[in-house]
Parts: sequence; C-alpha cells; structure tokens
Amino acid sequence: MVLARETPCGRGAVTFAGHARHNGDVASTTAVDAAHPQSPVRPNLTSVGTIVWLSSELMFFAALFAIYFTLRSNATELWSEQSQLLNIPFSLTITTILVLSSVTCQLGVLRAERGQVGRTGSLLQVGQWGMREWFVLTFVMGALFIAGQVFEYAELVMHEGLTLSSDPYGSIFYLATGFHGLHVTLGLFAFLLVLGRTYMTKRFTHEQATSAIVVSYYWHFVDVVWIALYLTIYIIQ
Repeated sequence: MVLARETPCGRGAVTFAGHARHNGDVASTTAVDAAHPQSPVRPNLTSVGTIVWLSSELMFFAALFAIYFTLRSNATELWSEQSQLLNIPFSLTITTILVLSSVTCQLGVLRAERGQVGRTGSLLQVGQWGMREWFVLTFVMGALFIAGQVFEYAELVMHEGLTLSSDPYGSIFYLATGFHGLHVTLGLFAFLLVLGRTYMTKRFTHEQATSAIVVSYYWHFVDVVWIALYLTIYIIQ
C-alpha cells in the first residue's frame, strides 16, 4: 500500500508507485515465462517421411495405370478376350480379405495409441485384444491375399496360357498386380518387425507406437491401390 501526502510532488509519488507496481508485475510474468518455456510443436519426422515416400509410390502406380489404359486403348479386342480368363468371384474373395485387413490393422493402431500391447483377457474375448493380436490377424489376412494371388497366377499360366510375355495384356496384368503383391509382402515384413520389437523390449515406448502408426499408413495405402487395381482390371476390364 502506498501512502501519499498532499504535497506538490504527491501526485508524482503516487504515479511513480503505480509504475513500479506495473513493472514488478511484468518482471514477475517474465520470470514465470522463463521458468516454463513453451517448446514448439514439431511434426513427427517419421510420419512425414513416410507420407512423402508414399506420395512417390503413388506416382509409380499412377504410371502403371497410365500404361494399362494406353495399351487397352490400342488393343480393345485383345482386352475383351483376355479379361474373360479372370476368375472374378475368387479375386473378389481375396480383395475382401485385404480390405478387411485394413480394419483389423486400424484396430491394432488404436490399441497401440492406448499403450495396450497384448490382450487383457481370453483369446476368445476379441474386445480385450491388444495391438499384437490385431496385427497378427492382419498379417494372416495379408498372407492369405498373397497366397490367393499366387494361386491365381498359377491357374492363369497353367490352364489359360496367360504369361508375362504372351501378349500386352498379360504383361501389364502381371506387372501391375505383381508390383502390388510385392508391396503387400513388404508390409507383411513390416508387421513382423513391429511385433518383434514388442517382445524384445520390456516397456512399450512412444517410438514403438509411432512405428505401428507408420506401418498402418503403408498398409492402408496398399489397400487403396489394390481397390483401384481391382476395379480397373477385374470390373471395368
């Protein structure tokens, strides 16, 4: 509290005291800010790098689509004939498996974000599953897709005579679906790495959760690409 007498310099004394109080408040605020600095929010470099890499992969598949439509426009009769060799019901089955694997993958990511690595109940209690169980199921579904694709190739080669070098249709069919199958296989290895790290470390870390999220980005990407390939090759033909 400031006491001031009614003197010619009284008002000046009160004003000086007010400024001093204001300066003290500013100094206190500055001291608090210095004691608790706010670190800038930075994007996760791993996630950003993955998105950039997937963008380049998208351009690669876009080039394959461009080649496919170019060849198709120059050989419409060949396309109409050879597309009849495809087993649409079987391809729809393995496509459904791959699309559903994207759902199980995301359920695993949700558990990873909560820090739940393993199941908290019986194996039959699906609602209590952790990241491991959902990722293992995703791996199995992805492996079934690859096995189905290999079976389809074998049927086309041995029974229909459609090979990589038989005609332009066979070339682009095996290139487009084969490169996608290679990407799915790489995704399966990524799931194994994420699962293996959960057993090698005692504590589930933020970096491991980030790895699970990054793998899910990749898996969703290959799912979306396959949907586009399936519609283009098997449905539109």
